[in-house]
Amino acid sequence: MEYNGIIYVVGTPIGNLSDLTPRAAETLEKVDFIAAEDTRVTLKLLNHLGIKKPMISYFEHNKLRRGEEICRRILGGETCAIVTDAGMPCISDPGEELIKQCAEYGIKTEVVPGPSAVISALCVSGLATGRFSFEGFLSVNKKSRREHLEALKNEQRTMIFYEAPHKLPNTLKDLYDNFGDRRLTICRELTKLHEEIIRTTTKEAFENYSQGNLKGEMVLVLEGAAAVMQTEYSLEDAVEIARKLADEGVKTADACKEAAAVTGFKKNEIYRKMM
Repeated sequence: MEYNGIIYVVGTPIGNLSDLTPRAAETLEKVDFIAAEDTRVTLKLLNHLGIKKPMISYFEHNKLRRGEEICRRILGGETCAIVTDAGMPCISDPGEELIKQCAEYGIKTEVVPGPSAVISALCVSGLATGRFSFEGFLSVNKKSRREHLEALKNEQRTMIFYEAPHKLPNTLKDLYDNFGDRRLTICRELTKLHEEIIRTTTKEAFENYSQGNLKGEMVLVLEGAAAVMQTEYSLEDAVEIARKLADEGVKTADACKEAAAVTGFKKNEIYRKMM
């Protein structure tokens, strides 16, 4: 592996330290220095690995000045790894700017892939994964936030948002107000001890979780407009599909599950209506 005059974009665990790849550990061990979003967070990872390495802080409010400094050092022959606090650098992260600067200077860049909260949440959401749109964090500015959501009203792809727990109640209200009742998956504390995958709807989420009762880092996965428009079944249709399956010998619970997958209604709703 070559290590001269290169910046490595290194993915780090989003919660479970065991998810760090051997290649990522090797890269962190071999580079001359590490550009870290929060050096205190990265120090915990390095201590876990038994690695001692010089670090330079690189975050939103110093990224332009520090970016030039980092580029000068790499152009001088040093090697650098950029990491974020959790997951892949440069995704909804100030590292995006550093890689742009490196590209302008013609600095060689290599990626050492690792966990991604975006992809992890999408995989377990139960929603369409073929096409999706990552929307990052919604702005706290009311005008920007409203314009962002308004622009997504007819978005047909599955949408993925990051959210902090203290802002979740307002976001759930805004999603319900803007998109109506759609399927929504809330992924909480991914890969951590208290990981929770909540498959719900925007309406139910607003009713059940708008009191600030969910803690931890969140990824929200929202059903796209196309999927909503294609749902032309009534609950009665769903029950009829389940009954036909049951008449063919399929167990009632399995029949309800299959009907739910086709129609978009919940398995328990169909089951209760059948009984």
